[in-house]
Amino acid sequence: MEIRVGTSGYSFDDWVGPFYPGDIKKGKMLDYYVNHFNTVEINSTYYRIPHPAVMANIEKKTPKDFEFMVKAPQQLTHKRKSIEETVKAFKECLKPVEDAGKLKGILAQFPYSFKFTNTGLEYIKNCRELLKPHDLFVEFRHDGWVNRQMYDSLRDSKIGYVNVDEPQLPGLLKPDCFNTTRTGYIRLHGRNAEHWWEGGALRYDYDYSPEQLQEWKEKIDKLRGKTDKLFIFFNNCHLGQAIKNATDMKLLLGL
Repeated sequence: MEIRVGTSGYSFDDWVGPFYPGDIKKGKMLDYYVNHFNTVEINSTYYRIPHPAVMANIEKKTPKDFEFMVKAPQQLTHKRKSIEETVKAFKECLKPVEDAGKLKGILAQFPYSFKFTNTGLEYIKNCRELLKPHDLFVEFRHDGWVNRQMYDSLRDSKIGYVNVDEPQLPGLLKPDCFNTTRTGYIRLHGRNAEHWWEGGALRYDYDYSPEQLQEWKEKIDKLRGKTDKLFIFFNNCHLGQAIKNATDMKLLLGL
């Protein structure tokens, strides 16, 4: 099983000092990041679909073996209305990364308010069809989705399931680890229960302990033989803690 570890985004001002050199320019952050990690999630696409030239510039800063996961626009996951034009523009912006062979999938993170229904399952399958030929990976926030029907539907539709680590609050998902395609996906958000529901940067203010990372290593080891590839992204980005924990995880996994 090939394992790639990275972070959810790379362009953060509060990473200057904890990770980036103090004199670094914003436009040089990715150039520095690629010396330490071979994959990244692009999350800015959730807020605004960039011009293809922006994605082409990002792609040029990365080596040939670098791989991207790109987050779907909020129109698909949160608004969920009249999405065809959004998908068309989104796929157009992805072409430079796709043409370089570095685009490995689309992350669709659905909100807590998106609860399990048969209609919801059909909507996800429709997104899968619209986004082809790109692989789709789905993250749920409400634990009602974790059931056999969801698992079978995603597996049959070749849609990847995103395992999450987040605070153990009522209604949120437990830190399980399983796959519905031959590519596994894990996102670690931190366990800041106090600030989770208020959102903002403090939601992701969390530093995983060595014991907590070891727990995830044991879960990851159980995926060996079940997946060909595994992506692990740390989203506890506040003050560069994602970088620290991603580096620790790489060492723990012998990468």
